[in-house]
Amino acid sequence: MTSPAPTTRPRRALDGVLLLDKPVGITSQTAVTLAKRLYSAAKAGHTGTLDPMAEGLLPVCFGEAAKFSHLLIEADKEYRAGIRLGMTTTTGDMEGEITADVPVSIARSAVEETLSRFTGNMLQIPPMYSALKRAGKPLYRYARAGIEVERTPRAVCIRRIALEACDQDGITISVRCSKGTYVRVLAEDIGRALGCGACLRSLRRTAVGNLRVEGALTFEYLESAPSEKRDEVLQPVDVLVAGLPRVDLSADQAKKIMNGRAVEGTPSGPSGLVRIYGPGADYLGVAEAEVGGRLTPRRLMASCGAGLHSAMA
Repeated sequence: MTSPAPTTRPRRALDGVLLLDKPVGITSQTAVTLAKRLYSAAKAGHTGTLDPMAEGLLPVCFGEAAKFSHLLIEADKEYRAGIRLGMTTTTGDMEGEITADVPVSIARSAVEETLSRFTGNMLQIPPMYSALKRAGKPLYRYARAGIEVERTPRAVCIRRIALEACDQDGITISVRCSKGTYVRVLAEDIGRALGCGACLRSLRRTAVGNLRVEGALTFEYLESAPSEKRDEVLQPVDVLVAGLPRVDLSADQAKKIMNGRAVEGTPSGPSGLVRIYGPGADYLGVAEAEVGGRLTPRRLMASCGAGLHSAMA
């Protein structure tokens, strides 16, 4: 991957979602910066950090899409993780200093039995080499200075874990987990449970919520594509909320809700967060649906509000 050439084109107000297949070796923020430059976008953000050693799905949110990125930050994630058995490091992955390296010979059946114990709710202690902050400073800065600070265990949930491959010195697993799960910590815990120690040797994020890496694009593709083709491959903003129930509003309901007012919906409709659409099937944003049908706006598309008022003037 090469960095895009500097551009003097003005930044544009671009709304949409790029499903990016982030490569190994760059931070998530660097990936966003490169994508923002490629698209000459005025505003961009992502939906959850991937470490530099990790690759895979990184949804990049342009413009109005950033309003809804928090919904994917909260969503479950899926990973394919390579775990080196018998090796432990200071960072929990292959980038750290090796603290132990022993030969391993473990039957596949023993690995599968051990993995079966790692589903459900559990507590994880965040690793020192992480971006979590203590007194305004990321933990990894303390770690690099040789300082270890106390960390509060975090509740996480492993929805599913499966053994995909087993070789001479390691295993490959697939994992679906809740937000905030550290797969590096999971790899270390699996190694301890097997009695041999372990560290993470590779990590690929394969899904974020309902979005999957199979539809993601690489920087190599984006750099070679003409600008109009890049725009064509952007996903609409509402791809971020595709997992929420859909509610279609009348013109009067849409006008009221875009003015920040609650409206009465269908009494038999869904409750909780819903995605709302105007009479022209325009995505308007996210609302809270109460039992009984009342809809209260939570996050709204600014551009649709302006268009709606023009259409009804």
